[in-house]
Amino acid sequence: MKTARKKHPSFAIILQVIREHLLLSLGILLLIIGAVICSLLPPLVLEQIVDHLAEGSGISVSLAVLYFLLLALAGLCESTRDGLLTVFGQKIIRSLRHSLCAKLSRLPAGTISAQDPGAVVSRFVGDADTVENLFTDGIASMFADACTMIGIFAMILRKSRGLAILLLFAVPVLFVFTRAVQKKMLRAQIDNRIAVAKASGIVPETLHCIRTIRLLGKERYMQEQYDRTIEESFSAVNRTNFFDAVYSPIIQIIQAVLVGLVMLFAASGNPRLQNFFGMSVGTAVAMIAYISQIFSPIENIGMEIQTIQSAAAGVHRIDEFLLQKERWETDPPTARKISDVSGRTGRDSSDSSSPSPERPVSGQPAIELRAVTFGYEKNQTVLRNQSLRIETGEQITLTGRTGAGKSTLFKLLLGLYRPQQGKVLVEGRDASRIADKDKRHLFGYVGQNFRLVPGTVLDQITLFDASISKEAAMEAASLVGLSSVIAALPQGFDTPCSEGIFSQGQWQLLSIARAVAAQPRILLLDEITANLDADTEQQVLAALRRASAHRTVISISHRLYEHLGGREIVLGEN
Repeated sequence: MKTARKKHPSFAIILQVIREHLLLSLGILLLIIGAVICSLLPPLVLEQIVDHLAEGSGISVSLAVLYFLLLALAGLCESTRDGLLTVFGQKIIRSLRHSLCAKLSRLPAGTISAQDPGAVVSRFVGDADTVENLFTDGIASMFADACTMIGIFAMILRKSRGLAILLLFAVPVLFVFTRAVQKKMLRAQIDNRIAVAKASGIVPETLHCIRTIRLLGKERYMQEQYDRTIEESFSAVNRTNFFDAVYSPIIQIIQAVLVGLVMLFAASGNPRLQNFFGMSVGTAVAMIAYISQIFSPIENIGMEIQTIQSAAAGVHRIDEFLLQKERWETDPPTARKISDVSGRTGRDSSDSSSPSPERPVSGQPAIELRAVTFGYEKNQTVLRNQSLRIETGEQITLTGRTGAGKSTLFKLLLGLYRPQQGKVLVEGRDASRIADKDKRHLFGYVGQNFRLVPGTVLDQITLFDASISKEAAMEAASLVGLSSVIAALPQGFDTPCSEGIFSQGQWQLLSIARAVAAQPRILLLDEITANLDADTEQQVLAALRRASAHRTVISISHRLYEHLGGREIVLGEN
């Protein structure tokens, strides 16, 4: 199991789903076996009915009822199986997407930003869907068809050894023929899609460049291009239709030839042939029924192999995503337990019963950078051999040219990135190894714009953190001067929040309230007055002075430095 988690986490997730829904999994298995058995029995009943008719005994009502009952039961088992497979597939997709989301939250910011958003989304949507198909239309269906073929072959071997020998040679040939036709049809369908895509691209291109085309007299050229792609599509569709039209008649001919050979050998006067192929009229009817049933699983298995091959690519892409390195090589001592492959966590980061965050080590500075070098790309260094020390309670303003690394320093302090060289320490701890549940009580971050979350005004402050009480949120709002504004709302703190409910300055005050609600020891202020007018800026600065009391404050703004004082650190001068 551990090896599966390390090499193929997606399969470990699926095994976890099977264990969690064992009754559902067993039900599907029993229904598959039940459907196979019920589909194998009607020809045997039909054999008895025909033999009774041949002997002049008439039709037994009980046999007739049993025949139709078995047909109905087989259909019921198949439909129920398909329904439960759909439910099981949805549970697999849910667990996969849950694990993908959990993995995404544990990836370093650099890993996330380096990936194409479309490629990430495709793993959550298309690749997860292919894994569902792997079981619903792939493995489960193939198992059912394989059981059906084995059951039919066993019945035929019991009734007619000669026919079983013929099928033993015919089935592999039929399977190879079926796979060859399916591959050619798939290739033709792909060629058709490519041609249709080309044709669809030519039309808007022609409309967009119609003036240039007419100016240069290229109407004939564009028409020939379009005609060529339409001809390619037509040719591909014709190939698809040809293989589709040829396949069924050939299968029917092979089926008729097999039946004809059996009947011919059974009717011959040769004792050896009769020993192998001799049968009653009822048995002959049953054999014909079995032969007609065996071709459908052969065709289905070919399609199921194709589905499994397609799904294997999706599984590989999901595994590739889930095996990416996370923010921590190993869990820090105070970190929450990382969720297992099923996406469940041993301790949630928002668990109100979790222990309080670590207190700073005595004598350690609030922030310390030791010869830090960092760049987002190999040939682009933002911070080079940067060292600084910020004592507890200090108010620091970071200044420097654009691109000097001011915002980058914040990202390093928040543990979103790791330095290539050196150390970033927050209260004596490695910034990248501080547990997520501790960061809200350690850092308060205020940016240029407020990030609205769905919920009430209270939710905007608490961010659904159960450890922050309503009283603490009200105290934070009072600290920044928003108590009367919120009290005037229809439902006060319980008013649903929307974009037009506050002015721009009030949003920024709410952002400060959100930052200080968890009583953080360090405030990070990123150009928070950049988008404010002079009057609103004074309100925000007044609120900020109250919020900054007894806290370490690091800001990015020369205007904040002028108003709040403290020490100025210029980045980019090393």
